[in-house]
Parts: sequence; structure tokens; C-alpha cells
Amino acid sequence: MASIHTDPPAGAAPDWTVPQDWDCYSPAEHAVWDRLFARQARMLQGRVAPEFLAGLDILRMERPGIPNFEELSERLMRATGWQVVAVPGLVSDRLFFEHLANRRFVAGRFIRSVGQIDYLQEPDVFHDVFGHVPLLANPIFADYMQAYGEGGVRADGLGAIDRLARLYWYTVEFGLIRQGDDLKLYGSGIVSSHGESLFALDDPSPNRLGFDLRRLMRTPYRIDDYQQTYFVIDSFEDLLRQTVETDFAPLYAELDGEPDIAIDAILPSDHVFTRGTQAYALGRRAS
Repeated sequence: MASIHTDPPAGAAPDWTVPQDWDCYSPAEHAVWDRLFARQARMLQGRVAPEFLAGLDILRMERPGIPNFEELSERLMRATGWQVVAVPGLVSDRLFFEHLANRRFVAGRFIRSVGQIDYLQEPDVFHDVFGHVPLLANPIFADYMQAYGEGGVRADGLGAIDRLARLYWYTVEFGLIRQGDDLKLYGSGIVSSHGESLFALDDPSPNRLGFDLRRLMRTPYRIDDYQQTYFVIDSFEDLLRQTVETDFAPLYAELDGEPDIAIDAILPSDHVFTRGTQAYALGRRAS
């Protein structure tokens, strides 16, 4: 999301958007997308929120090859008024928020190599489009993303982006949702990762805690490995309601004097779905 660059690179518009150049993708690049799509679509059955699978159908993303952003945006616009725009790399926080506030999702246009099938540090078109875009076809989640963008513009003016980034991370990127007696995946960082799609639901290592906005915004996150804690929302409707009904300015001021909560901590006030062993994180630290 963030970048040290302030001026758009050559060939980019002032808002950093660029043509996708869909015709320039090679057969090998389309094949990587197809391989990733087939693997994730197969293993997510029964594990991911139904709204995500519905988005795949609405947007017809099961068609072979890397999606054409213009065609994808036409279908998405009809569903929720959103569109997908290509950018050449990571954009500034402010610009990212402004795009979301205007119902534009920025996506990288490059795709990982065959040697990077299982891990890639910088988000590529598979993470951005397969991971994020299906839920943008859901009206409630689409409204949440716009509200988050509007909140991000305000947070930028209050110097509180780091706090708000934690909300994005623990919902949009790595969120879980409770549906009946089951937990389901919906965060894009999970659903676009084969390994974390298994880890987030099945592994005994991570904590799985009920969503609490104030608590979440005091919790750091992992950018280099699987998460040590996942937060579970009750519904997309409740996530949207809490976001639009919360006055974030006094919340930022309140949290400014509070220390961070340890990334693996469980508090007496937490709603605990899973008390994790943290074995995975401890093992990685020991090695």
C-alpha cells in the first residue's frame, strides 16, 4: 500500500494509473494465473465465505487467463459501482485511500514467476485481483471498502495511518468471519495464499479472537510470515456498521497514549475462538 515515491513514474497518469496492457501478457503468464486460480478455487470450497465464491461467479473470473481489467470493471460496475485500475507498483497511502473512497481498486499488473508460485513479497495481479476483487461484488463489503478509503483520507490528516492500517490488515487482508458454528476465510492475503488458507483455519498455532476495533488497533501484525493472531468478524454488515458509526478522531487520541498489545497476547476481555499454541512462530524464531 505505501511507497516512498511521490511523483508518478513515466507513462502513468497523475493518479498513478496506467494501462493494463492485457495484450502484452504471454501464454506463460496466463498459464501461471490459471495454475494459481485452479489450485485456490479448488481448495477454498467449504473454507471461504460464500460471498467470495458468489463474487467469482458474478465477475465470471473462472474464465481462463489473467482477467482483462476493462471487462472485469464493466461487470463490477454493474454489481456495485466499483472498478479495477492498474498501477505500476505500490502507491502512497493518501492516493490509495483516495482511490478506495472513489470506488476504484488499484491492482498491480505483473504476475509472479513459476518459481514464486507459493510466495511473493510484493502483491501481484493474482493477489490483487483474485484475492480482493470478488468481495467487491458484494454490496456490503463494497461499501465497507469505500468507507475505509474515506476514513483513510481523514486519518492521513490526523497522522493516524498506522492505527488505521491495522484495521485493513486484520480485516481486508487477513480477516476471518463467523458463519454459524464455523469460521470462514475472507481476507485477501489468506485466500490468495495456498499455505495460509490452510494455516489460518486448521493450524493450532494462531490465536483466533473476536473482532474488537479498539483492541485490534493496538495489535501489531506480521508482514513477513503467517499471522500469530486472526480476528473474527460476526458479519460484513456488522463490520460496516462499526466502521461508519465510529468517530475515529477521538479513538485515535485515546489510543495515542496506550501501549501496543503483544502480537500473541490473549486478554481477559477477549472473545477466544482458539487459544493458539504459537508453536509455528516459536519454531520459526528458534530456527
